[in-house]
Amino acid sequence: MSRTAFGYLAAFLLLLAAPFALYPVLLMKVLCFALFACAFNLLLGYTGLLSFGHAAFFGVAAYIAGHALKVWGVPAPLGLLLGSAAAAALGWVIGSLAIRRQGIYFAMITLALAQMLYFVFVQMPFTGAEDGLQGVPRGSLFGLVDLDEDLNLYYFVLAVFIFGFWLIHRTIHSPFGQILKAIRENEARAVSLGYDVAKYKLLAFVISAGLAGLAGATKVLVFKFATLTDAHWNTSGEVVLMTLLGGMGTVLGPVVGASIIVLLQDELADKVGSLVTVIMGVIFVVCVLAFRRGIVGELRALHGRLTGNRR
Repeated sequence: MSRTAFGYLAAFLLLLAAPFALYPVLLMKVLCFALFACAFNLLLGYTGLLSFGHAAFFGVAAYIAGHALKVWGVPAPLGLLLGSAAAAALGWVIGSLAIRRQGIYFAMITLALAQMLYFVFVQMPFTGAEDGLQGVPRGSLFGLVDLDEDLNLYYFVLAVFIFGFWLIHRTIHSPFGQILKAIRENEARAVSLGYDVAKYKLLAFVISAGLAGLAGATKVLVFKFATLTDAHWNTSGEVVLMTLLGGMGTVLGPVVGASIIVLLQDELADKVGSLVTVIMGVIFVVCVLAFRRGIVGELRALHGRLTGNRR
């Protein structure tokens, strides 16, 4: 067994045992945002596209899944599927417009369209406006497993996270993923080699949006409500911070970054109140100035120097 496979197996076993030592709901929140950050990293770290509006996909999936579970009474897996599909469809619409531009213009287009959608959520009756969509039932899994039990729901959320993480890992290490990396490194050269760069960018955007939506829909299942915060630009900023802190362009970096940010917010919320935002800003500045490759990126570079592998 390779070191990588052994590491993944050890992490899986730790996650299986984690709810017996830590609060399951907090762990589920970490898993949701870790999946969100991994989805964002697929776009930024491996395609080189900085989106400032990824909360739009997180939020729209949360509202669609919550509405489907509460009003239509669909099973939990179908609710997650509907939310993810809505996010992917929205990703296709926004991506089709945004990929026409590059750099800061791409980022500003995604931010502007996401804010437009945010104000739509404020006005739509089914979202509950500022009160949010509350009382979303967790239901059961195929009528056999009661998801109202936190422990049962934790293992369901863990299965969703593993599926999303596997899909991202498989995408990154496929020929499609290699083309995305080529576009990130030198887009002009990828064009000269005959690749339809716009098509690959759009497909990466849609996959990223769909998985971000899966994270948002799962989060609604955990907390039983969806609010405007899910679609606010602050959430987009948080996922950027998670990705940069953990390590942009690394497989595990977003998971590490999301875990640190969520746990810090949970620990500091009652102690410092609104100063949490200031602390997050300080962490972002320190990350950019001191270790630009992120925690996992710096550890990987250190390991390379110690073993003589400077790749």
